[in-house]
Amino acid sequence: MKTKKTATKLKPGLTLIEITVVILVLLTLIAVLFIGANIYKKGADRAACILNIRNIHQAVRANQNLYNLKPATTDGSFAGAALTKDDIVGTADSYIEDEPLCPHDTSAYTFVANYPAVGTVAVTCTNATSLDHVPASTEGW
Repeated sequence: MKTKKTATKLKPGLTLIEITVVILVLLTLIAVLFIGANIYKKGADRAACILNIRNIHQAVRANQNLYNLKPATTDGSFAGAALTKDDIVGTADSYIEDEPLCPHDTSAYTFVANYPAVGTVAVTCTNATSLDHVPASTEGW
């Protein structure tokens, strides 16, 4: 007489290897998300810095046009009228009330000494060389 074998029932659930693989996949996806968020933040900081430079430059040109001040020449034969930061930023009568700060490390912008020639910028970011923070060429600004 043959005896009937009873099948052993497996309990539903995941094995340790399956759980480890799931956790590994989730951690990989989270790491990719953090890398993407960091790149997005760098791009946003770069855009904010460029917009700050643009706004300051527009204020410099507005002040120059209002008071009919002569800019420097592109060939260097005339240095241009003197430019001070107080004419543009930080006083009640200035164009920009609060001094803009670089979003990367909240450092200030460096103003040129005289009104720049047409096509050159009036301020530079102190992080420009270290972070690839602003365009390498501001030709035509």
